[in-house]
Order: sequence, then C-alpha cells, then structure tokens
Amino acid sequence: MRIDIITVLPEMLQGPLNCSIIQRARNKGLVEIEVHNLRDYSTDLKHRRVDDEAFGFSKGMVLQIEPIDRVITHLKSQRKYDEVIYTSPDGEMLNQKMANQMSLYENIIILCGHYKGIDHRIREHLITREISIGDYVLTGGELAAAVIADSVIRLLPGAIHDEQSAFNDCFQDNLLAAPVYTRPADYKGWKVPEILLSGNQRKIDEWELEQAEKRTRELRPDLLQNH
Repeated sequence: MRIDIITVLPEMLQGPLNCSIIQRARNKGLVEIEVHNLRDYSTDLKHRRVDDEAFGFSKGMVLQIEPIDRVITHLKSQRKYDEVIYTSPDGEMLNQKMANQMSLYENIIILCGHYKGIDHRIREHLITREISIGDYVLTGGELAAAVIADSVIRLLPGAIHDEQSAFNDCFQDNLLAAPVYTRPADYKGWKVPEILLSGNQRKIDEWELEQAEKRTRELRPDLLQNH
C-alpha cells in the first residue's frame, strides 16, 4: 500500500508516522508513506504562498485550487489511486468498517484541510471521499490524516505480530471489547474473574461476548443497532 499525504504542515506528521506499528509496517515494506509539502507546488516561487482570501464576505484564508491540482495531477501521473480523501469536519465519520475497506486499497491520497478550508471546486472535481474523525474543529487535517493512516495500516497483514488480534478489536463487530486482565490475578484483593483462569476456552469466549454486549449496551447503545 502507498499513502500520499498533502499538507502545509509536514512537520506535524513526523511523530505519528515514524513510531510504533506504522514505523514497523514501513520498515517491513508493507506500506509506503510520502508526505508532500503543498508549498512546493505554489505558483508564488518567492513566498510559496498557497492560500488567499475568500470571495464574498467570509472571513479567514482558503487553500487555493492551483497548487492542490498541481500536486494531485503529479501524483496521478505516476499511479492510479483508489481514493483521494479530504479531511473535513463535514465528511462521513470514520469508523472501523471504513478502515477495513480502505486496508484493501493499493494507493490513497489524503489532502489535509487547513485555515477555513479548501476552494470548493477541489471538492467538486478532485476529491472522491471526505472523512471526519469527530464533531470538533482542529487546527488542520494533519492529525486526522494520521488517525486515518493508523486505523488502516494496523490492519495490513504483518503490521502487528498477532494478526488475529486486530479483528478482535473494538468495533469490528459493532461491539466494544470485553474487559481484559493480566498478572497478578489478585492485587490488593482486586481479583480477576475466575472464568478467565479456568482454561475453558468455550466458557471464556461466551463470557467475553456477554461482557462485550453488556458494555456496549451501557456505554454505546447506538452500536447495537447495527450488531
């Protein structure tokens, strides 16, 4: 898989994309991530400006259409992309089903929003999917791009040591995960449920499903509508 991220703040992505599971996946050659500084495609060679004032009476700056078209056109001349994603607060909410779907893609472009957003013509003609990570506003789309990348990359075969573990995570079956415990089995009188110490796999599986359904019913009843 290859992920190309377009941003005006490439330094914001250095940490998230260079540690833990993402770094291991990159080292194994499972994913190639390229971060593109939008300013490198500016028509203003001196100031490398990529934003301008909005038409009308809207306040704030808007990312211009030409530098974004330039970088996307350049990338598309090299390979075919499954999606050109724009990180937007009014996009569809990221969920596990979407991450599962995107983990099967070969090439993805993620355009990070910034300022008051991007020229709307980009959304009309160049973007194929808009994704939000929550109903709140961030300084830019860089953190959202990192979240999208992380949710997808960890699903790639070989990205984590126990591949089956990824498919037992929260939300894979529209349920929250059951409680988990580790040693010691008794700490200050706080004990691990006896069923988990029994060695009876069938009983443990039944308990975990019961607990997952119970926690989901209490904490996220909305998820049960699709379970």
